[in-house]
Amino acid sequence: MNTIEGTATPGMSTARLFNAYVQEARAEVLRYLRLPGFLLPTMLFPSVFYLMFGIFLAKHNSPDAARYLLASYGTFGVMAPGLFGFGVSLAIDREHGLLTLKRALPMPPGAYLVGKMCMALMMASVVTTIMLCLAIFGAHVQLGAANIAAFFITEVLGVLVFCSLGLLLGTLAKGQSAPGLVNLIYLPMAFLSGLWFPLSIMPNFLQALAPVWPAYHLDQLALSAIGMGQGGVLIHALVLAGFTAVFLTLAARRLARHG
Repeated sequence: MNTIEGTATPGMSTARLFNAYVQEARAEVLRYLRLPGFLLPTMLFPSVFYLMFGIFLAKHNSPDAARYLLASYGTFGVMAPGLFGFGVSLAIDREHGLLTLKRALPMPPGAYLVGKMCMALMMASVVTTIMLCLAIFGAHVQLGAANIAAFFITEVLGVLVFCSLGLLLGTLAKGQSAPGLVNLIYLPMAFLSGLWFPLSIMPNFLQALAPVWPAYHLDQLALSAIGMGQGGVLIHALVLAGFTAVFLTLAARRLARHG
């Protein structure tokens, strides 16, 4: 039987195999484009927050507030496509039997997950582009071409760690309880990683706990990309890679055992 963890579907030519991945990714993207309840909040929440605190209230903050908040709210924005796009939808698909149906179809084992990953990457690209436009044209943040490219690539690829975490959460929750479980991770992680308020104003014990969250490390990479980093780029990147590997391993084991 074809499983997510299995090998490639036998009897498929390379062209048909590639087309199967493309069609699954296309279907997954179209699925979410037709869900305004997911699409609009994902795009609007980080941009509205940045509009209020990074543009309208920036004059009451430090001169670098708009630049700093670009990294923070940009990271906050790319968390949602991974956590909700993977976590909630996977839990619902498992509960309704869609995942079992897809396993029985003559399709590549990884096409389902690759399709969701492409959706998350697309949404992260849109959110990051909106944030950059607000920062450059609204807050008049001065960014060079290299900074823009580095920030865009960092945030878009950074969604992958949240895809892996969402995948794990989707194997732990049932459909109706999945949104609550994801929010229990999503909102505290954003707050405790320093995305809403600088860590420097938080109690010392909360500052010490910040590195246990993937969002903290992605935020540090985003700050480095726009010229406000404090070093340790390689360490933060390796930590994110480690988080991704651990979440994927745990999720794969649960899918193998529980489907």
